[in-house]
Amino acid sequence: MSAILKQPLITAKDYLKMERGTSSKSEFHDGQIYAMTGASREHNLVLGNIYRELSQQLKKRPCEAYVNDMRVKAAEARSYHYPDIAVVCGKPEFEDAHVDTLLNPTLLVEVLSPSTEAYDRGGKFAHYRKIPSLREYLLVMQDQPAIERYVRQGGAWVLSEALGLDADLSLESIDCVLSLREVYDKVLTDGENGPA
Repeated sequence: MSAILKQPLITAKDYLKMERGTSSKSEFHDGQIYAMTGASREHNLVLGNIYRELSQQLKKRPCEAYVNDMRVKAAEARSYHYPDIAVVCGKPEFEDAHVDTLLNPTLLVEVLSPSTEAYDRGGKFAHYRKIPSLREYLLVMQDQPAIERYVRQGGAWVLSEALGLDADLSLESIDCVLSLREVYDKVLTDGENGPA
């Protein structure tokens, strides 16, 4: 997210109407619209690698993975976001017949960028935590092999980390495993194995 577009507060209904009528993307929170920014080569490679790995593991299972363009509604937070990846297991629920706004994600993934990292860790995660179906949230570094995994356990979110190209990350909510070597394919080499 980059900046608030200067305009009066609008309703969620008006936001959706505007969003569906343009090719650019913006997020919405409590009457304000936030323009989305572009992504780096590394961000796109990491994102594509994660999507590829999850899609392969979810084949023939009752789960769907969406990359980049599936809007997610955090109703209690009065917000709409575009996570880098959203996965839903079980029957997907959508806001309306447009089928472009997911209500019940199981796992959300954000690849961190310098311009979005603080928001992805703070305000956006606070909004996501209000989605009852959400079980796991991943924050993925693009410049080093490191993924932070937050898992809902009752009313708390528990943090674990996977560090280095030799690490694997188990995603219990969707019964998948991410190999960091695969996540960072063509992004990092063994000489850039990350934190010791």
